[in-house]
Amino acid sequence: MYPILFKIGPLSIYTYGFFIALGFLAGIFFAVKEAKRVGEDPDMIMDLCFYILVSAIIGSRLFYVATNPRLFIDNPVEIFKVWNGGLVFYGGFIAAFITGIVYFKAKKIPVMKTLDILAPSVVLAHSFGRIGCFFAGCCYGKYCELPWAVTFNNAHSLAPTGISIHPTQLYLALNNLIIFLFLVFFRKRKKFDGQVFLIYVLVYGITRSIIEIFRADFRGGFVFNILSVSQVVGISSAIISVIMLFVFGKRAKKKQ
Repeated sequence: MYPILFKIGPLSIYTYGFFIALGFLAGIFFAVKEAKRVGEDPDMIMDLCFYILVSAIIGSRLFYVATNPRLFIDNPVEIFKVWNGGLVFYGGFIAAFITGIVYFKAKKIPVMKTLDILAPSVVLAHSFGRIGCFFAGCCYGKYCELPWAVTFNNAHSLAPTGISIHPTQLYLALNNLIIFLFLVFFRKRKKFDGQVFLIYVLVYGITRSIIEIFRADFRGGFVFNILSVSQVVGISSAIISVIMLFVFGKRAKKKQ
């Protein structure tokens, strides 16, 4: 749609990067509020969010490069131009998760309780990021004749121009927003620490795998020529979440 938000002389402000930054600010604002609500140190959350942001950007970019190597073979400098789009959520999620666990252990803070604090913020920030994807044209959908189909005409767009396609970026943004609202509602009703985070991983894994069906952008090879890498990760994480919810739920009942 509009990959470049505006220009100031020779400086271009990219819409994708703008929404990534906006999402991060919204996420950290909510995480700090949530930390105060549950009695955790908001300064600790601020520090953690910084490390998560850096690791998430690096992880999501490396995952994108690994699944789309042909885009960077001739011009490896493009690897560093993250403002043009090209961040894979699950790559960032895995990197951020590992970083978080290391931070939790180093600071000796409760892991599952802190993950519950962060889960709504992560999905909120992700929702903003998907709007950025829409403006950049990355993560685009298949050909579509439905009333809400979109057509990209900007020459700088990463999506194919001149044809009607599924607005998969908006599907993902709306999906994340709905998950965020549900987690906000549920967080005060959880039965044990970790439940909010695990439900987030479960629901997102399933819904993301469904939305993947409508995407047309190249996302690496397919497992068994059926499932994309993101679908494999999403389904696997959903299954693990179900198991952990069951185990943690039984433990919580025994303690009552």
